[in-house]
Amino acid sequence: MEMTDHTKPVPSTEFAPEGSWFKSSYSDQGGGNCLEVADRGAEVGVRDSKNKKGPALSLPRVTFMAFIGTVKSGEVDLGVID
Repeated sequence: MEMTDHTKPVPSTEFAPEGSWFKSSYSDQGGGNCLEVADRGAEVGVRDSKNKKGPALSLPRVTFMAFIGTVKSGEVDLGVID
């Protein structure tokens, strides 16, 4: 198994081209605390929408889908309001 060198993050623009990234329609369109995702088949990229040339977090699709399912279930709702 190949290990990822986390000291040299991959810029999001190398993970997927700019037109591949999207935000949820539920996101704050005013530039607030939003994430963008890019679908690359077996991988899903996640980046900060305010830092489009910054690093991307790459997750296996199955891991990303499990995370989304957990969030939707309310299991991790800590009652924190921004």
